[in-house]
Amino acid sequence: MQDGSKKAIIAAFFANLGIAVAKFVGFIITGSAGLLAEAGHSLADTGNQALLLFGSRRAVRRADRTHPFGYGAERYFWSFVVALVLFSMGGLFALYEGIHKLSDPHEVDSIGVAYAILIIAIALETYSLRTAIKEANHVRPKDKSWWWFIRNAKSPELPVVLLEDCGAEIGLVLALAGLTVADITGDPRWDAVGSIAIGVLLVVIAIVLAIEMKGLLIGEAPLDDSLQAIEQAITTTPRVTSIIHLRAKHLGPDELLVAAKVEFDHQLSVAELAAAIDATEMAMRAAAPTAPMSSSTATPSCSWTRKTSQGAPASSEPWPGSCARRISPRSRTWPRRWSDACRRPAPDPMNMNIRKNDTVVVIAGND
Repeated sequence: MQDGSKKAIIAAFFANLGIAVAKFVGFIITGSAGLLAEAGHSLADTGNQALLLFGSRRAVRRADRTHPFGYGAERYFWSFVVALVLFSMGGLFALYEGIHKLSDPHEVDSIGVAYAILIIAIALETYSLRTAIKEANHVRPKDKSWWWFIRNAKSPELPVVLLEDCGAEIGLVLALAGLTVADITGDPRWDAVGSIAIGVLLVVIAIVLAIEMKGLLIGEAPLDDSLQAIEQAITTTPRVTSIIHLRAKHLGPDELLVAAKVEFDHQLSVAELAAAIDATEMAMRAAAPTAPMSSSTATPSCSWTRKTSQGAPASSEPWPGSCARRISPRSRTWPRRWSDACRRPAPDPMNMNIRKNDTVVVIAGND
């Protein structure tokens, strides 16, 4: 997690914790439905910040045999849990409290205390929102809108905090408006209406968050700029002829899986092809530092040249069908006989179980 995201989460955590305590005290004194709804909202937000911090700690665990691509998606999962908590503890609770007070209204006591608590809460939420906006501006493109940033950001923490803080600010204004109208008209049902409005607002925000986190959990492609940088890095690598197709997806905010089928110079030997693939992979890593895992598929020629132990060509033979060979970066070995690599058709590289730091080479033959 970036330091800016962590700073925004911590600021939101302490702000929401203080606000939740103040609102609960205010509800006990005044009996305001709007204050109780906002207290539940702030308590849910406090728990949500703790979940985001918890997810960020679990996401940095090293890859293992069970999870060979690491745990980066934990940040997406816990952000999705945040949406569920906001929907249930925040939205549904506020709706229930508002409907209950609407059917059984009662006067708000010590209304001055309620006003003071709401104003203090607005000041604290403004500080939290200001911190989130300041940190988000460091990563948001200057020519893009805030809605674009929320929809397209691959790091989930800042969009979550921004939406929660915006919802909290609007919710506080709704609670203050409902309390004010109830005070002026003498009808406490307006306070309950404010609570219902807060519940609807939180449900909408929770749905938006759930939709965005669902897309990240399933696996989203990187932004167009990142894809273009990877494509340019591949095509500008020496001995690369063209890109046949390219697939990439985020495994986590800081991890990118890239699978490319690349056509190289048809005159390359096996050793030269391996060197060209290494160069291509290094170029991709430089273009996309968040891509620690990548695979490349090479289509160099429709024939295969067998060499003697001294490296001189012994014979050239047609390649009998499509063949595949996994090359370990620690052992650049090739089968002693070309038939060893061609006992079965090559699998689809998009469906191969690619291990971390492996390079997959598929050589397409005469079909």
